[in-house]
Amino acid sequence: MRVLIIGARGQVGHELVRQAPPAFELIALGSHELDISSAAQVNQAVAEYQPALIINAAAYTAVDQAETDTERAYAVNRDACLHLAHAAQQTNIPLLHISTDYVFSGQAAQPYCESDLCQPQSIYGASKLAGEQAIAQHCPQHIILRTSWVFGIDGNNFVKTMLRLAQTRTELSVVDDQHGNPTSARSIAMALWRIVNLYQTNPSQPWGTYHYSGTPSCTWYEFATEIFAQALQLGLIAAQPSLNPITTADYPTAAKRPAYSVLDNQLFSEKFGINPLDWRQELSAVLLSLRAHSQA
Repeated sequence: MRVLIIGARGQVGHELVRQAPPAFELIALGSHELDISSAAQVNQAVAEYQPALIINAAAYTAVDQAETDTERAYAVNRDACLHLAHAAQQTNIPLLHISTDYVFSGQAAQPYCESDLCQPQSIYGASKLAGEQAIAQHCPQHIILRTSWVFGIDGNNFVKTMLRLAQTRTELSVVDDQHGNPTSARSIAMALWRIVNLYQTNPSQPWGTYHYSGTPSCTWYEFATEIFAQALQLGLIAAQPSLNPITTADYPTAAKRPAYSVLDNQLFSEKFGINPLDWRQELSAVLLSLRAHSQA
């Protein structure tokens, strides 16, 4: 079974390649090999490689930069989804796509379900929601997997930023009033391959939009506290910086972040038998990999 992976050079894309079962033939393309904002290039790639399924792990994820780079954000997060959806629909193959918790306003008091109203507060969130809508409208065989606070051994993410800052700072201020679910890129890749395996066995799947994220929920401050505690124990940092909890108002950004974007994973667990993983254990695996890489 041939699987076309879009965005293969990103955090989740790398893990999709790394975690791929040996039974599948992979066509793994990054942005240098395929510009998905071009309908012609997307159609050409699908015609050339003739995949049985597409996984889109590509996205414009520079949340603050998107506020001014609006055209590019929509080209990657919306237009590319439309092109992929059309190509998948025309060849009658499924499209698996990764979305975000930032499609929600963040004003809820309990975890967001898939059916809850989407009210993105940023260009990034709005462009991702537009991509979801394009896929849902034009490709019946789709899985949209909303996730949050992604971290891993590849690319840029909060974990690697904290480790880098710890090399030069003795004190750090971290936001403590935004709540979400740290989620490892590895666990997302594993969940997507589980869906692919299920589809290979039974092409009739419960298509639609689902939530999948790590557990339990926490704040960025609590996330950072755990990162430094584990990193110190593993010898990745020489000393643990002093952490100061601050409010969102104390750390203004170009894009507005949701204050509460905790996701409810129950529906995904029920439909696919995939339970959320403890992000603290996933963090341990990432830090061990980073240590091994630094010692190589």
